[in-house]
Amino acid sequence: MRAYIIRRLLLIIPLLFGVSLITFVLLRLAPGDPVLAMLADARGSGPQLTAEDRATLRRQYGLDRPMVLQYVDWLQEVLKGNLGRSVVSQRPVTEMILERLPNTVRLAAIAFVLTLAIALPLGVFSAVKQYSKLDYLLTFFSFAGISIPGFWLALMLMYLFAVQLDLLPTRGMTPLSPKPDPVANFFETAKHYILPVISMTVVGLASYMRYQRAAMLEVLAQDYVRTAQAKGLRDWVVIVGHAWRNALLPVLTLLGYVFVFLVEGSVVVETIFSWPGMGSMAISALQSRDYPLVMGIVLLSALAVLVGTLLSDILYAIADPRVRFD
Repeated sequence: MRAYIIRRLLLIIPLLFGVSLITFVLLRLAPGDPVLAMLADARGSGPQLTAEDRATLRRQYGLDRPMVLQYVDWLQEVLKGNLGRSVVSQRPVTEMILERLPNTVRLAAIAFVLTLAIALPLGVFSAVKQYSKLDYLLTFFSFAGISIPGFWLALMLMYLFAVQLDLLPTRGMTPLSPKPDPVANFFETAKHYILPVISMTVVGLASYMRYQRAAMLEVLAQDYVRTAQAKGLRDWVVIVGHAWRNALLPVLTLLGYVFVFLVEGSVVVETIFSWPGMGSMAISALQSRDYPLVMGIVLLSALAVLVGTLLSDILYAIADPRVRFD
């Protein structure tokens, strides 16, 4: 196992290099550049820049150099631990990511815990009560959750609870005017989490519930489960002690990607609810052609995917003693 983990960790280096190279090339080939984005801002806030000013800005940011040299310069800085500075805000990319990452982690962690706490038991109940009214109801709900677009669900929740009922706020993660009472301020802040958390939970809930149901149905058909039932063991002992543990194995393969979810968050939900997280920052960076910030976000996301995949394999090996890595 140790040798396998070391090999996988070493493999991360060339994979990150490949991801960064492809992303860098695609960004440079895409229409527009940071200078054009800054010119768009200048048109609304001041005099337009001349052709000489545009050339100076491109030279200042190295955009006039060949693409290969631009990538080499960026890679050298990354190897030194420097992700560069944002073209738009002129702040260090690392600082901006560390500022937004905790907001995404808090929101995504709450949504993920709720997703597992609801989806796994419901998936088990649906499998145990196969073809019952409860099973049909949960199956309908899961298919509806998978089919409904996330952005539509978020907008409908906002329209119902914020616009029509005026119960919950529509944007941000904290109240504009904090309450002097800490308890009252806590509940006011919690209101900002409700709609984003529900939007993120429902989408993941349907998928995890279907995975758990399918895995549980497969396990319940195994001989060792029927043997345990024939011995006269109570139903809950057979389900929890024998069947559910093995039914969790396929679900563990998905848990590794939780790390990705915690880092990236939900671009749709964060954008709709103006949540100051990684997802909304990624959209802003793409719209403004902020190359250093986009590269930093992509690099972090790729690292999260690779680490999450490795964690998934390790969890699977821990849960199933039959799995061995040479």
